[in-house]
Parts: sequence; C-alpha cells; structure tokens
Amino acid sequence: MPEGEAVRLDRQLIVERALREIDERGWDSYFVVGDAWGTATAVRVAVTRPEPVLGLALGHASLDYETEGDRAAVNGEVVAAMTQLMRTDQDSFVRYGLTQFTQGGFDEETAARIVAKYQGNVAAEVWEMNVGRPEPVGEMLATLDKPVLLAKHDGCLVFTPEGYEDAIAAFPAAYNASVQKNSSASDEFAAALRDFCEGVLAGR
Repeated sequence: MPEGEAVRLDRQLIVERALREIDERGWDSYFVVGDAWGTATAVRVAVTRPEPVLGLALGHASLDYETEGDRAAVNGEVVAAMTQLMRTDQDSFVRYGLTQFTQGGFDEETAARIVAKYQGNVAAEVWEMNVGRPEPVGEMLATLDKPVLLAKHDGCLVFTPEGYEDAIAAFPAAYNASVQKNSSASDEFAAALRDFCEGVLAGR
C-alpha cells in the first residue's frame, strides 16, 4: 500500500490481525469468543483456521444482523437512532450513548477512556462497519464442527429475543446461557464461558 494511503477498516483486516496475534503467541489450540457484532468476526476467525479451534462462544448470539422483518435479529429503530447520534455528535455517542446502549455495561468513565483512544473517525468507521453490513453468521457457523456456546442478554435494547431463539433453533446442540448484563461486562457470562471451556476440555 502506498505510503500515506488511508486503510479502510473492514472485518477481514480484524480477522487477519487476530490470526497474527495468535501466531505471535504460539498458541496451538484455543477458544474463540465474540460478542454482539463481534460474533461475525469471531466466526470468521474460526472458519479461516478451524483446526486449532476448541470451541466458539458468542454473546448476543444471532444468525445474522437483520434489522427488518417479524423476526429481525437487531432492533433497527434503536440502531438508526444510535447511528444518527454517531454522525452528529461522536463524542456524545461514545461517552453517553454507549452507556445507554450497553445498559450500564460500560460506565461514563470507561466510555471516556474509550473516546481518548479513538483518533479521527475511527469510532464512526467501526460503527458503520458493524451495523451497515449483513453477515451470514449462522451459515458460517454451520460449516464448523465445533462446540458452541450461544448466550443471550436478557432485556437487550438492540439484539432481539427472536434473533436468539432462531440461533438456538438452528443449533439445538449448542450450550446456551442467559445473562442479565451486557455480555462483555457480565460476571454471569464469564462464569458460563468458563464452564463451557472446562466442559469441552473435559470431554476431549
């Protein structure tokens, strides 16, 4: 890439970075964990290099990120409102919208630290990358013969109960868990993840 040319953020770049991190650490087996819109990235990491993957755990699990229809996996109205806030006032989105978006999963102090790490329009690029692109999470997951944990955030403002129900129906053998707090900040999810990993390792 020519010097000075901007790098357009996309999911494949994140997958490649994740695999480089794995190589640098010398891991020959591992679990892959993703939450919310990070589930598509997690599944892509596993699909790209499936052999060392022991299992996958997905918070806010869904088969896709569809925002329309009777069984949409994502609440399109909430996403549209958050996108508008992002476009008009990025700092307010990350500082205050993020605290509401995660229902207290991140407090204002944590959100402020996140703001400090962003440069230019990175936050907007990440948001647009996630909410603006369909992802066949379920289709990719179906190609893997790996243990899976599917977790639901009860009362989530964004990911719908119908989306989770459809994921469980598509993968009836999956481990499942319901947590009361945003998965990435949930002690319940951490406990479910630990039990899942220990169970998989015990059954090897």
